Amino acid sequence: MINEWLMGLSENYNVNPYIFGGIYVGAIPFFTLSVAWIIRNKRKGKPITLPVISTGFFLSSAYLYLMIAGENVPIWVYILIIGLLGYGIYSTFMKIKNTNKEHSSV
Repeated sequence: MINEWLMGLSENYNVNPYIFGGIYVGAIPFFTLSVAWIIRNKRKGKPITLPVISTGFFLSSAYLYLMIAGENVPIWVYILIIGLLGYGIYSTFMKIKNTNKEHSSV
């Protein structure tokens, strides 16, 4: 069943199914650790920007490969990647903006 799914990827998107599958399965532990990082930071009151970006990266890593190496990639993959980039840019901007306010009020 797994082999059929991987071979279907090769037919639909013209990618190496074993590389896609390796990235997909290999990212699972890193995704899980990133989710734990979000939870830990949230409980400690620390920023969650980097853990969210990390989680999003590992969630979408196989699809990044698909975007780079594949053809006929679904639109939702592009939307996900653009959303993650947008969130990262926005949070970085807000952090810099808040840091500048803290330093100017001292």
